[in-house]
Amino acid sequence: MEELIGTQKPACRILDPDEARAVLERLVPGLVALRRQVPAVFDWRVVEEEAGSTLPSDFKSLAEWYPAFGLDDFLGIMLPWPGEEAVRAEAEGNRSERWVSDYPADLRPAELISTTLIPWGDSMEGDQFFWSVLGDDPEHWPVTVCSRNGPWWHYEGGMVQFLAELCDGVLEPWALPPVKPEITGWAVEGGGWHQTA
Repeated sequence: MEELIGTQKPACRILDPDEARAVLERLVPGLVALRRQVPAVFDWRVVEEEAGSTLPSDFKSLAEWYPAFGLDDFLGIMLPWPGEEAVRAEAEGNRSERWVSDYPADLRPAELISTTLIPWGDSMEGDQFFWSVLGDDPEHWPVTVCSRNGPWWHYEGGMVQFLAELCDGVLEPWALPPVKPEITGWAVEGGGWHQTA
């Protein structure tokens, strides 16, 4: 069984999704080049039915303004593509693999054995990033990190604030390498991926 090594808390939790996105944009300057001219329109009802839960507003705001993207050839942020909500749900059943963590319960820390984990990112090296569904309010779900090296840990801020603080070096990366604030790839229409040179 793995170990939950601790919880980090931001100095000030950002609850406004637009403010959190603006902080990430400031700390990852290349991100702004990917920003859509107008926010994408999602049928969040379909996405959330597929996920099995309402999703945090900072995630939805990020998805409306940006495609899925990669940071520092390390961390991939999984965001839905506009217009593909119903197609994926129909093709994959009510709840797709995208929203279901298949991380075996017997390999989780004891504190997380019965916790629903919803994945939102992963690394090129096998690290996984989730929301721990603790309570009915997705705005207060912690980010949970599963390091490929074994340790698990929580961050008690939103997913977008987590990315900003990880790239800024404010967050102690506990069992992760430092992540530079560099965009190294992003999703393109049709399901492809553009990698920076």
